[in-house]
Amino acid sequence: MPRVAPSADPREPQGPRLPEGPRTTGHDERPAHELRLDGVALDWRDEAGVDARSMTIERALGDRLELSAARLPRLSLQDVALTGGSLANADLRDASLHRVALTRVRLTGVRLTDARLEDVVLRGCLLDLASLGGARLRRVVLEDCRVTGTDLQEVACEDLVMGDCDLTEVDLSDARFTRTEMRGCTLDGARGLDRLRGVGMRWEDVLQSAGPFAAHVGVRLLDA
Repeated sequence: MPRVAPSADPREPQGPRLPEGPRTTGHDERPAHELRLDGVALDWRDEAGVDARSMTIERALGDRLELSAARLPRLSLQDVALTGGSLANADLRDASLHRVALTRVRLTGVRLTDARLEDVVLRGCLLDLASLGGARLRRVVLEDCRVTGTDLQEVACEDLVMGDCDLTEVDLSDARFTRTEMRGCTLDGARGLDRLRGVGMRWEDVLQSAGPFAAHVGVRLLDA
């Protein structure tokens, strides 16, 4: 039997398995070290700057959470959907996100170094000036996200899809991409473009990115 070549198409992420009729978190369930919550609607509207390491949250919903500048290293989210709100400048080092959906969440400056994202979807999020150095992404989708100036050094991506994302001035140095597609993305000023070897792009997107690619390989442009 002839061997069948493996598909280059990214595999789709699984959606979060959310609770039906979740209870709302009470006053004694604020972010805290090693807090564990399951089957809840998070009511964290005033938790900016909180320090809460190693929290575990499963089967949860959140609407307009305010966790800006929160220190949440080793956070574990599984089967979680968040809409709106802010995690801007939050410290999520070594976080684990599994079957998570984020919609219109502000993640500007978030620190996700060495994090693990599996079956994660981000839609309409601000992920600019963030740090994902050393993170591992598997079955992840980014749609209509601003990722400008973000550090993606040494990320390991498998089954990644980026659609209509602004990747201006991102740093892709030593990044690795397997079964990855980029559609309608902007790459102006991006560094480490050679790491995109094997990434799937539409022809019109390749033409749109001709300037950044030419600059990366040192092509000298001539006047018409």
